[in-house]
Amino acid sequence: MGSKSRSAGSRFAMSLLLVLTVINFLNYLDRYVLSAVLEGIRGDLGFDDSQGGLLGSVFMIVYTIAAPLGGVLGDRVNRNRMVAVGVGLWSLATIGSGMAESYEGLLTMRALIGVGEAGYATVAPAIIADVFKPSERGRKLSIFYLAIPMGSALGYLLGGAVGEAYGWRAAFFVAGTPGLFFALIAFFLPHPKRGVMDEGESVADVPLMAGVKRLFRTPAWRINTVGMTLMTFSMGGIAFWMPTYLIREQGMDEATGNMIFGGITVVAGLLATLIGGTLGDRAFARRQGGYFSVSGMGLLLGAPFALAMPLMPNTTGVFVCAFCAEFLLFLNTGPLNAALVACVPSTLRARSMAINVFFIHLLGDALSPTLIGVVSENQGLSFAVALTSIPIAIGGFVLLRGARKVDTLADGIGTVEPETG
Repeated sequence: MGSKSRSAGSRFAMSLLLVLTVINFLNYLDRYVLSAVLEGIRGDLGFDDSQGGLLGSVFMIVYTIAAPLGGVLGDRVNRNRMVAVGVGLWSLATIGSGMAESYEGLLTMRALIGVGEAGYATVAPAIIADVFKPSERGRKLSIFYLAIPMGSALGYLLGGAVGEAYGWRAAFFVAGTPGLFFALIAFFLPHPKRGVMDEGESVADVPLMAGVKRLFRTPAWRINTVGMTLMTFSMGGIAFWMPTYLIREQGMDEATGNMIFGGITVVAGLLATLIGGTLGDRAFARRQGGYFSVSGMGLLLGAPFALAMPLMPNTTGVFVCAFCAEFLLFLNTGPLNAALVACVPSTLRARSMAINVFFIHLLGDALSPTLIGVVSENQGLSFAVALTSIPIAIGGFVLLRGARKVDTLADGIGTVEPETG
């Protein structure tokens, strides 16, 4: 009977992981289809690079503001229902983006996409953590986060192909529709019990401010958040502006540029995310700072390729550097998110994700698309994209130093610093 129960539990866990991964795939598809058709929209609605960057930033700003509320709700209510509402909202807003008749209308739709995604991103990793053992979470979360390179790449590919053939409005319609179907699936999924995979842990509710205070007193959470903020600043800026860079600076047409860059993102991201999850779990099994060591080294090695990428004299060099940079950056996805859920109790995981999301996006990719647009207008787009290598390198140093700090803590990655004063 116990064997049958474990088998059924395993099937449920994998089914839940599959559904959430597909939804995350659609999440990033809807997010990045805008980048693929930005030049076409700019020509149609008439706006400059700063305003174009703001379309990326407003999504992140609203997403960032809404995330803490999503985290608080996620630690208290049925998270699968939250997922359903979030997916439904951002899918409708994506479809609405294709109906926008003005820059202001498109800006409003991008803001609503941010609200919907905030209700999803803060709770989905916590749900996954509640159906898998701690020893395998890095690998399972790596599968979940495969959606980042694959969904982003499909956003480029779909946006480029559909936009070239049928116009930018059609690209939003095609991208937004599948999410409505998966919103229904998520609504009727069983809700897993919190903390069931964490042996000996109390699942008593933690008051709001006590939970927030606990996060800020956890060294591993602080290190993770600083490193992820620096990485997210650069990755968000590169992801938003590279299709435009290829069209404007390399003379490629919309469909071809997006197809090649999207293909690179898929292959590099797929390989790196899977490898990073495995390396992270193995490193964490040996030492408490293992997740941070893998991630920090990835960022340090990736920074030179990010610097060289927009400065190469030909498209072959650009794409080789893009592949290497993306591989080394995506290597961090599984380890850093596994560390994020490992460093707090199960009743704080949604808040851990939410407040982390608040900082990494508020100070990261909510700023970078607009700042790159401003620098582009004054110094050129190639120079602006090359500057993203600086935060990547700094983030690598932060995580490697953090790995050594976590190794010295008495109880490892979940240690809370004692009260002082």
